[in-house]
Amino acid sequence: MRKDRLSGNEAVAEALRQINPDVMAAFPITPSTEIPQYFSKLVANGLVTSEFIPVESEHSAMSAIIGAEAAGARSITATSSAGMALMWEELYLAASNRLPCVLTLVNRALSGPININCDHSDSMGARDAGWVQIYAENNQEVYDNLVMAYRIAEHKDVKLPVMICQDGFITSHAVENIMLLEDKQVKDFVGEYEPENYLLNPDCPMALGPYSVTNYYFEAKRAQALATANAKQVTLDIAGEYAKISGREYGLFEEYKLNDADVAMVIIGSAAGTAKDAIDELRASGVKAGLLKIRLFRPFPGEEIAAALKNVKALAIMDRTESFNSCCGPLGAEVSTALYRAKSDCLTVNYVYGLGGRDVTVGDIKNVYAQLLKIKDAGTVENVYRYMGVRE
Repeated sequence: MRKDRLSGNEAVAEALRQINPDVMAAFPITPSTEIPQYFSKLVANGLVTSEFIPVESEHSAMSAIIGAEAAGARSITATSSAGMALMWEELYLAASNRLPCVLTLVNRALSGPININCDHSDSMGARDAGWVQIYAENNQEVYDNLVMAYRIAEHKDVKLPVMICQDGFITSHAVENIMLLEDKQVKDFVGEYEPENYLLNPDCPMALGPYSVTNYYFEAKRAQALATANAKQVTLDIAGEYAKISGREYGLFEEYKLNDADVAMVIIGSAAGTAKDAIDELRASGVKAGLLKIRLFRPFPGEEIAAALKNVKALAIMDRTESFNSCCGPLGAEVSTALYRAKSDCLTVNYVYGLGGRDVTVGDIKNVYAQLLKIKDAGTVENVYRYMGVRE
């Protein structure tokens, strides 16, 4: 184990150097451009044996790694925002063809108006594309999540692509001290890629992506759904193995001072760190505030989340994207459904926050908790869909 000072993008590049995937195909887009930039230098300097493919668009990047993965090569790409939107069609192809490639996504607002800063509109827009989605709060988690990604994707019960998400500029360009595994530890943990079926296997002639008539399409989607559900336990199992070599434990989500919390927040990404600071201040003043930070968003661990929130009286569900439905954001919909199915009587309110990189302060978070305390005392919620930090 060794300590280094890296940005989130540098952490991705360092993990990829240790993993040494067979193929990276990428097209630059802010704020993920640094990832293929750093990795191409590793290729040029002979520090990895990977094939780096510079392509003419993000659609081509995803097409290239689909082809490479189908041929039996461990593959990866990186993108953000409109770049992922351009590869939209290919996201579905990678998932439906059960190709365990990896996409390292640096979350950025989708246009328009054009904006290069962080929100989750890109990945949340692709939440039903069939990819496993894992989010990071900080640079350490970015590195750790990527080291675990291929083990999850390539597991025999999953065989699905994995999207590793981090917040644009907030983690991607900010520098933190993180702990890195030794190269041999990563190599042994990830292992060699040994696909069962692939196009360049002469002993197993096969076609990939043929036209699926009505007699087969439904069953293929059902099998894909079962594999997605399997990813939940596989993610936990891989995290358990990773904890043995890293000392860092990961679950489906992280609970922060949640056991005795009367009021709590559900959130994804870097803003969880700000929320933890706010909770520490509130706890010092006697407020029983807590946090549930989601790590695995797809497949969504609804039953487990509902169980973790069973004692909470009032809950804020925080969406860093807008769904334009006047009712709830994507995270709000998922959590509310889980609570409803668990017959929870927790009062919930959904906040949209941080769009286009809008700052999230400790004061903002403390104000949300102040509103939750009012909701708890009143026993009712009047405005279930709110905005934090917007100029009305």
